[in-house]
Amino acid sequence: MIAFVKGKVFEISPTYIIVDNNGIGYFIRISLNTYSKINPENPVMLYTEQVVREDANLLYGFYEPLEKEIFKLLISVSGIGPNTAMVILSSMNATEIQQVIANEDVARLKSVKGIGPKTAQRAIIELKDKILKTYAVVPQEGAIVVSPIQQEAVSALEALGYPKKRADKVIRDLLKQNPDISIENIIKEALKRL
Repeated sequence: MIAFVKGKVFEISPTYIIVDNNGIGYFIRISLNTYSKINPENPVMLYTEQVVREDANLLYGFYEPLEKEIFKLLISVSGIGPNTAMVILSSMNATEIQQVIANEDVARLKSVKGIGPKTAQRAIIELKDKILKTYAVVPQEGAIVVSPIQQEAVSALEALGYPKKRADKVIRDLLKQNPDISIENIIKEALKRL
């Protein structure tokens, strides 16, 4: 598997790029978001995902690792192939896609060309838990999503005998005040408040 490709821009268009890496030209399909971040004058590095089909061996490239992760999540949904995933990533950036899924915004998702209402609903049903558990996404309602740090801190406090509900509330408040707090500091601060 090819994890990334680094080299000079040989040719670029809004849907693909050819990267010259030591005399080998890699044809890589890209989203509009990735296209907008590439300066053809400078060397480029793209995170890649290889998709092998019966009739083709395709390479998809992403400027940021998050975009690649969202691509992999999207193609895991039945009815969304790599090309449709690239259309979604061209219509919205990776953070917007996370927000759309977290907020169950079927209308926004089905506004993307090639996504019908059933596929939009299936994508939300299949990906919402993964998005909420993996990334710290805040839904529009204002509730803070359970992040890995929050889960770990609540588990540690539970192990110390504190009620889960109370520990969860204190941890949420601390994360609102300081989202970048370390796990050790959040537990120390929570113990002062419990």
